[in-house]
Amino acid sequence: MPASKRSSIRTSLTLLSILVALAMAAAAAMVVARPLLALNVLAAASGGARALEGVAYGTLPRHKLDIYTPAGPAPAGGWPLVVFFYGGAWNSGERADYAFVGRALAARGVLTLVADYRLYPDVRYPAFLSDCALALAWAIAEAPRLGASPARIFVMGHSAGAYNAAMLALDARWLAAAGRASGELAGWIGLAGPYDLYPMTNPDAQPVFFHPNYPERSQPIEFASARSPASFIAAPVHDTLVDPTRSTRSIAARLRAAGVPVTLRLYEEASHTTLIGAFAWPLAFVAPVLDDVVAFVAAVPSAARQR
Repeated sequence: MPASKRSSIRTSLTLLSILVALAMAAAAAMVVARPLLALNVLAAASGGARALEGVAYGTLPRHKLDIYTPAGPAPAGGWPLVVFFYGGAWNSGERADYAFVGRALAARGVLTLVADYRLYPDVRYPAFLSDCALALAWAIAEAPRLGASPARIFVMGHSAGAYNAAMLALDARWLAAAGRASGELAGWIGLAGPYDLYPMTNPDAQPVFFHPNYPERSQPIEFASARSPASFIAAPVHDTLVDPTRSTRSIAARLRAAGVPVTLRLYEEASHTTLIGAFAWPLAFVAPVLDDVVAFVAAVPSAARQR
Protein backbone atom coordinates (compact mmCIF):
# COMPACT_ATOMS: atom_id res chain seq x y z
CA MET A 1 0.00 0.00 0.00
CA PRO A 2 1.41 3.41 -0.94
CA ALA A 3 2.57 5.58 1.94
CA SER A 4 0.19 8.35 0.90
CA LYS A 5 -2.80 6.02 1.16
CA ARG A 6 -1.70 4.70 4.57
CA SER A 7 -1.36 8.29 5.74
CA SER A 8 -4.85 9.09 4.46
CA ILE A 9 -6.32 6.09 6.32
CA ARG A 10 -4.54 7.09 9.55
CA THR A 11 -5.90 10.63 9.20
CA SER A 12 -9.43 9.34 8.63
CA LEU A 13 -9.22 7.03 11.65
CA THR A 14 -7.90 9.87 13.78
CA LEU A 15 -10.78 12.12 12.71
CA LEU A 16 -13.27 9.30 13.37
CA SER A 17 -11.81 8.77 16.84
CA ILE A 18 -12.12 12.48 17.57
CA LEU A 19 -15.74 12.53 16.38
CA VAL A 20 -16.60 9.47 18.49
CA ALA A 21 -14.93 11.04 21.53
CA LEU A 22 -16.83 14.29 20.99
CA ALA A 23 -20.12 12.43 20.59
CA MET A 24 -19.48 10.46 23.77
CA ALA A 25 -18.57 13.65 25.64
CA ALA A 26 -21.73 15.35 24.39
CA ALA A 27 -23.86 12.36 25.45
CA ALA A 28 -22.22 12.32 28.87
CA ALA A 29 -22.83 16.04 29.28
CA MET A 30 -26.49 15.59 28.36
CA VAL A 31 -26.87 12.76 30.88
CA VAL A 32 -25.45 15.01 33.61
CA ALA A 33 -27.36 18.15 32.63
CA ARG A 34 -30.70 16.62 31.61
CA PRO A 35 -30.78 12.97 32.61
CA LEU A 36 -34.43 12.31 31.73
CA LEU A 37 -33.96 13.85 28.29
CA ALA A 38 -30.91 11.68 27.72
CA LEU A 39 -32.75 8.52 28.74
CA ASN A 40 -35.64 9.39 26.44
CA VAL A 41 -33.37 10.08 23.47
CA LEU A 42 -31.62 6.76 23.93
CA ALA A 43 -34.89 4.89 24.52
CA ALA A 44 -36.44 6.32 21.35
CA ALA A 45 -33.43 5.22 19.33
CA SER A 46 -33.80 1.64 20.55
CA GLY A 47 -37.27 1.27 18.95
CA GLY A 48 -39.69 -1.51 19.89
CA ALA A 49 -42.76 0.67 20.48
CA ARG A 50 -45.21 2.96 18.74
CA ALA A 51 -46.09 6.23 20.52
CA LEU A 52 -49.33 8.27 20.42
CA GLU A 53 -48.97 11.51 22.37
CA GLY A 54 -51.38 13.94 24.01
CA VAL A 55 -54.53 11.82 24.16
CA ALA A 56 -57.22 13.46 26.32
CA TYR A 57 -58.71 11.40 29.14
CA GLY A 58 -60.65 14.36 30.58
CA THR A 59 -61.50 18.00 29.95
CA LEU A 60 -58.67 19.85 31.75
CA PRO A 61 -55.29 20.81 30.25
CA ARG A 62 -53.43 18.31 32.45
CA HIS A 63 -55.85 15.53 31.54
CA LYS A 64 -53.56 14.09 28.88
CA LEU A 65 -51.72 10.80 28.44
CA ASP A 66 -49.30 9.20 26.01
CA ILE A 67 -49.82 5.66 24.71
CA TYR A 68 -46.91 3.30 24.00
CA THR A 69 -47.99 0.28 22.00
CA PRO A 70 -45.85 -2.82 21.39
CA ALA A 71 -44.70 -3.29 17.82
CA GLY A 72 -46.60 -5.88 15.80
CA PRO A 73 -50.13 -7.22 16.10
CA ALA A 74 -51.79 -7.73 19.48
CA PRO A 75 -51.78 -11.30 20.78
CA ALA A 76 -54.97 -13.30 21.18
CA GLY A 77 -56.82 -11.78 24.11
CA GLY A 78 -54.85 -8.53 23.94
CA TRP A 79 -51.72 -7.12 25.53
CA PRO A 80 -51.49 -6.50 29.25
CA LEU A 81 -51.93 -2.80 29.99
CA VAL A 82 -50.08 -0.62 32.53
CA VAL A 83 -51.09 2.92 33.48
CA PHE A 84 -48.03 4.72 34.91
CA PHE A 85 -47.95 7.76 37.21
CA TYR A 86 -44.65 9.57 37.80
CA GLY A 87 -43.36 11.09 41.02
CA GLY A 88 -42.20 14.58 41.94
CA ALA A 89 -43.67 15.17 45.42
CA TRP A 90 -47.00 16.08 43.75
CA ASN A 91 -45.25 19.35 42.78
CA SER A 92 -43.63 18.54 39.45
CA GLY A 93 -43.57 16.13 36.55
CA GLU A 94 -44.44 15.81 32.87
CA ARG A 95 -45.51 12.69 31.03
CA ALA A 96 -42.97 13.33 28.24
CA ASP A 97 -40.14 13.02 30.77
CA TYR A 98 -41.07 9.37 31.34
CA ALA A 99 -41.37 8.21 27.77
CA PHE A 100 -38.47 5.83 28.48
CA VAL A 101 -40.72 3.94 30.92
CA GLY A 102 -43.50 3.58 28.35
CA ARG A 103 -41.08 2.55 25.60
CA ALA A 104 -39.28 0.01 27.81
CA LEU A 105 -42.49 -1.74 28.84
CA ALA A 106 -43.99 -1.63 25.35
CA ALA A 107 -40.82 -3.16 23.92
CA ARG A 108 -41.46 -6.07 26.30
CA GLY A 109 -45.06 -6.57 25.18
CA VAL A 110 -46.90 -4.37 27.70
CA LEU A 111 -49.14 -1.61 26.34
CA THR A 112 -48.34 1.39 28.53
CA LEU A 113 -50.06 4.69 29.25
CA VAL A 114 -48.10 7.52 30.90
CA ALA A 115 -50.51 10.09 32.32
CA ASP A 116 -50.25 13.66 33.55
CA TYR A 117 -52.30 14.85 36.53
CA ARG A 118 -52.74 18.19 38.25
CA LEU A 119 -50.04 19.28 40.69
CA TYR A 120 -49.55 21.58 43.66
CA PRO A 121 -50.02 24.57 44.01
CA ASP A 122 -52.89 24.35 41.52
CA VAL A 123 -54.46 21.53 43.54
CA ARG A 124 -53.98 19.67 46.80
CA TYR A 125 -55.09 16.26 48.04
CA PRO A 126 -57.37 14.69 46.85
CA ALA A 127 -57.78 16.41 43.46
CA PHE A 128 -54.77 14.68 41.89
CA LEU A 129 -56.20 11.30 42.92
CA SER A 130 -59.43 12.14 41.13
CA ASP A 131 -57.38 12.92 38.01
CA CYS A 132 -55.48 9.64 38.24
CA ALA A 133 -58.70 7.71 38.76
CA LEU A 134 -60.15 9.36 35.68
CA ALA A 135 -57.09 8.36 33.63
CA LEU A 136 -57.25 4.78 34.88
CA ALA A 137 -61.01 4.59 34.25
CA TRP A 138 -60.39 5.82 30.69
CA ALA A 139 -57.80 3.07 30.21
CA ILE A 140 -60.17 0.38 31.49
CA ALA A 141 -62.94 1.55 29.16
CA GLU A 142 -60.64 1.91 26.13
CA ALA A 143 -58.57 -1.25 26.64
CA PRO A 144 -60.31 -3.34 23.93
CA ARG A 145 -60.00 -0.55 21.36
CA LEU A 146 -56.30 -0.18 22.17
CA GLY A 147 -55.66 -3.89 21.71
CA ALA A 148 -55.32 -4.61 25.43
CA SER A 149 -57.01 -7.19 27.60
CA PRO A 150 -59.61 -5.68 29.96
CA ALA A 151 -58.75 -8.41 32.46
CA ARG A 152 -55.00 -7.64 32.42
CA ILE A 153 -54.90 -4.01 33.59
CA PHE A 154 -52.32 -2.77 36.10
CA VAL A 155 -51.72 0.59 37.73
CA MET A 156 -48.10 1.55 38.42
CA GLY A 157 -46.24 4.49 39.90
CA HIS A 158 -42.92 5.73 41.19
CA SER A 159 -42.50 7.77 44.39
CA ALA A 160 -45.50 10.14 44.68
CA GLY A 161 -46.93 8.33 41.66
CA ALA A 162 -46.67 5.05 43.57
CA TYR A 163 -48.79 6.63 46.31
CA ASN A 164 -51.37 7.51 43.65
CA ALA A 165 -51.29 4.00 42.21
CA ALA A 166 -51.62 2.42 45.65
CA MET A 167 -54.61 4.56 46.57
CA LEU A 168 -56.41 3.69 43.33
CA ALA A 169 -55.71 -0.02 43.78
CA LEU A 170 -56.41 -0.31 47.51
CA ASP A 171 -59.04 2.35 48.29
CA ALA A 172 -62.21 1.67 46.30
CA ARG A 173 -63.51 5.24 46.62
CA TRP A 174 -61.44 6.71 43.80
CA LEU A 175 -62.25 4.38 40.90
CA ALA A 176 -65.87 4.18 42.07
CA ALA A 177 -66.15 7.96 41.72
CA ALA A 178 -64.87 7.58 38.13
CA GLY A 179 -67.46 4.89 37.35
CA ARG A 180 -65.17 1.84 37.63
CA ALA A 181 -64.11 -0.62 40.34
CA SER A 182 -60.73 -1.49 41.84
CA GLY A 183 -61.73 -5.15 41.36
CA GLU A 184 -61.22 -4.60 37.62
CA LEU A 185 -57.46 -4.37 38.20
CA ALA A 186 -55.26 -7.43 37.83
CA GLY A 187 -52.62 -5.83 40.05
CA TRP A 188 -50.66 -2.76 41.06
CA ILE A 189 -46.97 -1.90 40.97
CA GLY A 190 -45.40 0.48 43.48
CA LEU A 191 -41.81 1.69 43.16
CA ALA A 192 -40.27 3.57 46.11
CA GLY A 193 -43.66 4.83 47.20
CA PRO A 194 -44.71 6.52 50.46
CA TYR A 195 -47.54 4.38 51.82
CA ASP A 196 -47.28 5.32 55.51
CA LEU A 197 -46.45 9.00 55.20
CA TYR A 198 -47.49 10.90 58.33
CA PRO A 199 -45.97 12.93 59.87
CA MET A 200 -44.44 14.33 56.68
CA THR A 201 -40.92 15.75 56.70
CA ASN A 202 -40.62 16.73 53.03
CA PRO A 203 -41.32 20.50 52.91
CA ASP A 204 -42.41 20.26 49.27
CA ALA A 205 -45.03 17.64 50.05
CA GLN A 206 -46.28 19.02 53.37
CA PRO A 207 -48.68 21.64 51.97
CA VAL A 208 -50.11 19.11 49.52
CA PHE A 209 -51.55 17.22 52.50
CA PHE A 210 -52.36 20.26 54.70
CA HIS A 211 -49.53 19.63 57.16
CA PRO A 212 -49.97 19.25 60.10
CA ASN A 213 -53.75 18.84 59.69
CA TYR A 214 -53.57 15.68 57.61
CA PRO A 215 -56.79 14.43 55.98
CA GLU A 216 -58.28 11.28 57.47
CA ARG A 217 -58.10 8.01 55.54
CA SER A 218 -55.44 9.27 53.13
CA GLN A 219 -52.64 6.73 53.65
CA PRO A 220 -52.46 3.65 51.40
CA ILE A 221 -51.41 1.35 54.24
CA GLU A 222 -54.81 1.91 55.87
CA PHE A 223 -56.54 0.17 52.96
CA ALA A 224 -54.56 -3.07 52.66
CA SER A 225 -57.16 -5.84 52.79
CA ALA A 226 -58.11 -9.22 51.40
CA ARG A 227 -59.86 -7.39 48.54
CA SER A 228 -56.60 -5.80 47.35
CA PRO A 229 -55.25 -6.94 43.97
CA ALA A 230 -51.95 -8.73 43.49
CA SER A 231 -49.09 -6.42 44.40
CA PHE A 232 -45.55 -5.75 43.19
CA ILE A 233 -43.79 -3.53 45.72
CA ALA A 234 -40.16 -2.47 45.30
CA ALA A 235 -37.68 0.01 46.70
CA PRO A 236 -33.97 0.69 47.03
CA VAL A 237 -32.47 -0.78 50.19
CA HIS A 238 -30.84 2.57 50.94
CA ASP A 239 -33.56 4.99 49.87
CA THR A 240 -32.85 8.34 51.53
CA LEU A 241 -36.08 10.02 50.41
CA VAL A 242 -38.75 7.44 51.28
CA ASP A 243 -38.07 5.03 54.14
CA PRO A 244 -38.27 1.53 52.60
CA THR A 245 -38.92 -0.10 55.97
CA ARG A 246 -41.71 2.23 57.02
CA SER A 247 -43.45 2.17 53.65
CA THR A 248 -42.42 -0.67 51.34
CA ARG A 249 -41.75 -3.44 53.85
CA SER A 250 -44.69 -2.42 56.04
CA ILE A 251 -47.35 -2.37 53.35
CA ALA A 252 -46.03 -5.63 51.89
CA ALA A 253 -46.36 -7.27 55.32
CA ARG A 254 -49.86 -5.83 55.80
CA LEU A 255 -51.01 -7.13 52.40
CA ARG A 256 -49.47 -10.57 52.96
CA ALA A 257 -51.17 -10.82 56.33
CA ALA A 258 -54.48 -10.20 54.52
CA GLY A 259 -53.73 -13.06 52.10
CA VAL A 260 -52.86 -10.92 49.08
CA PRO A 261 -50.18 -12.24 46.66
CA VAL A 262 -47.21 -9.90 47.08
CA THR A 263 -43.94 -9.71 45.17
CA LEU A 264 -41.44 -7.72 47.24
CA ARG A 265 -38.16 -6.57 45.70
CA LEU A 266 -35.42 -4.54 47.43
CA TYR A 267 -32.51 -3.40 45.27
CA GLU A 268 -29.10 -2.94 46.84
CA GLU A 269 -27.49 -0.72 44.20
CA ALA A 270 -30.40 1.54 43.25
CA SER A 271 -31.25 4.97 44.63
CA HIS A 272 -34.66 6.60 44.80
CA THR A 273 -34.20 8.13 41.36
CA THR A 274 -32.14 5.46 39.60
CA LEU A 275 -34.81 2.87 40.47
CA ILE A 276 -37.07 4.38 37.84
CA GLY A 277 -34.11 5.31 35.61
CA ALA A 278 -33.22 1.61 35.42
CA PHE A 279 -36.17 1.12 33.05
CA ALA A 280 -33.94 2.69 30.39
CA TRP A 281 -31.28 0.35 28.99
CA PRO A 282 -28.26 2.58 29.83
CA LEU A 283 -29.12 2.24 33.55
CA ALA A 284 -30.43 -1.34 33.47
CA PHE A 285 -27.30 -2.51 35.27
CA VAL A 286 -28.45 -0.63 38.41
CA ALA A 287 -31.36 -2.98 39.13
CA PRO A 288 -33.35 -5.62 37.19
CA VAL A 289 -36.57 -3.73 37.93
CA LEU A 290 -37.83 -3.85 34.33
CA ASP A 291 -37.34 -7.62 34.18
CA ASP A 292 -39.04 -8.05 37.54
CA VAL A 293 -42.05 -5.87 36.65
CA VAL A 294 -42.53 -7.64 33.30
CA ALA A 295 -42.30 -11.04 35.03
CA PHE A 296 -44.90 -9.95 37.59
CA VAL A 297 -47.28 -8.73 34.89
CA ALA A 298 -46.88 -12.00 32.98
CA ALA A 299 -47.44 -14.18 36.03
CA VAL A 300 -50.46 -12.50 37.66
CA PRO A 301 -53.83 -14.10 36.89
CA SER A 302 -56.42 -11.96 35.16
CA ALA A 303 -58.68 -9.79 37.28
CA ALA A 304 -61.66 -12.02 36.46
CA ARG A 305 -59.83 -15.12 37.70
CA GLN A 306 -58.80 -13.38 40.94
CA ARG A 307 -62.35 -12.40 41.88
